[in-house]
Amino acid sequence: MTVWDDLVGQDKVSAALDAAARDADALVTAAAADRPPPEASRMTHAWLFTGPPGAGRNQAARAFAAALQCVSPDRALGGVPGCGFCDGCHTALLGTHADVSTVAAVGAEILVRDMRDTVRKSYTAPANGRWQIILVEDAERLNEKSANAVLKAVEEPAPRTVWLLCAPSVEDVLPTIRSRCRHLNLRTPSVEAVADMLMRRDGIEPEAAMAAARATQGHVDRARRLATDPAARERRAAVLRLPLRLDEVGACLRAAQELVDAAAEDAKQLAEEIDGKETEELKAALGAAQGGRLPRGTAGAVKDLEEMQKRRRTRTQRDSLDVALGDLTGFYRDVLALQLGSRVAIANGDTEDALDRLARGSSPESTLRRMEAIAACREALDRNVAPLLAVEAMTMALRAG
Repeated sequence: MTVWDDLVGQDKVSAALDAAARDADALVTAAAADRPPPEASRMTHAWLFTGPPGAGRNQAARAFAAALQCVSPDRALGGVPGCGFCDGCHTALLGTHADVSTVAAVGAEILVRDMRDTVRKSYTAPANGRWQIILVEDAERLNEKSANAVLKAVEEPAPRTVWLLCAPSVEDVLPTIRSRCRHLNLRTPSVEAVADMLMRRDGIEPEAAMAAARATQGHVDRARRLATDPAARERRAAVLRLPLRLDEVGACLRAAQELVDAAAEDAKQLAEEIDGKETEELKAALGAAQGGRLPRGTAGAVKDLEEMQKRRRTRTQRDSLDVALGDLTGFYRDVLALQLGSRVAIANGDTEDALDRLARGSSPESTLRRMEAIAACREALDRNVAPLLAVEAMTMALRAG
């Protein structure tokens, strides 16, 4: 199974990356043999992966990183880089390869201090891999200072360094950065392609796989979570019951509180799994004995870690809320489709009675206003409005129609 097998419905992107990985392999081989590089190459030092949520931007970038680091002996016999089994592929896909650095937004932005060490590392030679690779998962969240740091590194790259930037669209990245990148745009995979992946990779029954793929409208990660996690299915069911509960102001406020509390609980669970381990590992690295005091001068490092963890909890809560808002948007989309007599397939077939009830009891205009209220809530959360205030405003607007 090659590294490209996880790219669902992205045949053109896979083909382009496969060709670039072959040329990159030829460049490294020529340099090792002290031969001149090939005259024409589809490999370049900076790539920009764009596409809608769930299309697999980060997966495509990581698969490409694995192919570039592939050390399969079959390559010498004409094999394709990116076997998926060798040490280079395996560690790159897991995120543990020494020469593949990943930067992701912990909070609302990627700060310059989050990029400083990574940019410095981009100018060093690979430690044991074939390339020094920097993968920025949320390039749209680079602020002005961190974006300028990346721009300088992309403008003057080291010979064996590759930058892989991921963002929803090219407009989300500075023009000066995107003009120096080769652009690959991923599309939302079809429901059938996602369902096939769930059956083939996760052993999900066909009916359940199709239901999960249809409910998430081609979002690969959410479809997998919905198909494999009973708690995720229960959270979605609770969200889709919300439109029928908004019959009075008190119900709107209670529904908003429940949504925010559920998102906060998700963030808390993640923090409990990760924060304690990170703190203990940092203290051990700083030389603190088990349960003992920190050495003098190291308290600042622990404080920085705690601040990062707080930013991550806030981001996790907002991401969880965004999933719920996406489910609500899909629900009202189905209501609108019924009201207009559209032939578009219903995504939430398991809530057909509720869809019919709302479709008969409201107009298409009110449904559109409700969808706009959800979009306004998402925008407010992006602007760091307090989650409860944003969600309360949304539930009141959903009640008013």
